[in-house]
Amino acid sequence: MPGVAPQVPTTPSPEAEVAEFTATIQKLRADNQKLYDRLLRKQAELDNLRKRMEREKEELREYANADLIRALLPTLDALDRALKQHDTRVPDEFYKGMELIYDGLLNVLKRQGLEPIEAVGQTFDPHWHQAFGTVEDGQHRDQEIVEELLRGYKLKRRLLRPSIVKVAVTTKTNNLLADGINPSRRNY
Repeated sequence: MPGVAPQVPTTPSPEAEVAEFTATIQKLRADNQKLYDRLLRKQAELDNLRKRMEREKEELREYANADLIRALLPTLDALDRALKQHDTRVPDEFYKGMELIYDGLLNVLKRQGLEPIEAVGQTFDPHWHQAFGTVEDGQHRDQEIVEELLRGYKLKRRLLRPSIVKVAVTTKTNNLLADGINPSRRNY
């Protein structure tokens, strides 16, 4: 085309090329660091997930029999009550046989992690005991369990069934409560 001057490609100066390459390298390094940080977070998440799944799996293994054991507790209770009601008209061999059955069942359940909760003589703990009633008694400590109506059980470290108990209450506490005074609240 006449009158139009051909365009000559301009070459950038070496300083401009270095600056461009430096900027590209810095951008690539920043992208690389972001990807590396993301990889580390994902690896940590995966590790935490693996640990949580392992804990849940172990917990499931430990407590898988809880429903079965809970269903067997009334049978254990019935055998215990029957052994306490000793009738002289029934031969001793019958009670010895029942004791063997009771001990055998209890031992199988203990091997699975069942533990009876200690109650009589202990201080009342609402985490392990359920109060059925109170007994006004000056011979026992306040909040001491004086009678166990139904034995409670733990399965390993968890409560399976609370002990149903009667708790001693001292006369002093009863008098304070009757007067409308809360003994745990002190006026100084």
